[in-house]
Amino acid sequence: MRILGVDYGEKRIGLAVSDELGLTAQGIPTLIRKTKKNDLEIFRQWIRHYSVQKIVVGYPLHIDGSEGIQCEKVSRFARWLAETFLLPVMKWPETLTTKEAEDILRTSGVHWRKRKEKVDQLAACLILQSYLDAGGKCE
Repeated sequence: MRILGVDYGEKRIGLAVSDELGLTAQGIPTLIRKTKKNDLEIFRQWIRHYSVQKIVVGYPLHIDGSEGIQCEKVSRFARWLAETFLLPVMKWPETLTTKEAEDILRTSGVHWRKRKEKVDQLAACLILQSYLDAGGKCE
């Protein structure tokens, strides 16, 4: 079963997909948000291309585990995905994955311009890999 990993953002959405066995996450091109119609078409293409059967969306809890304003936006987005594509959508805790992705890219010597392009994709990989490593279990 292939799973799509999503790092939600208002300007960019990082994306990753699992291998067919559900063991590893690989990044796919970041969605640069333009219109809801464009977002829909990009998601439709990736879901079809990879035969996605489940979507995991990073859920940005605060460090203390509490929910903030961004959690409501992610929840609305997750509902939209579930209703639009009729697939199970899981919210997965992703505290500080974008910072972790930035640190990984910086440590790897990636130029700041390239980091900006890759950070959302890597964050989506980290979210999805965390989900896969946990055995695909969700709340």
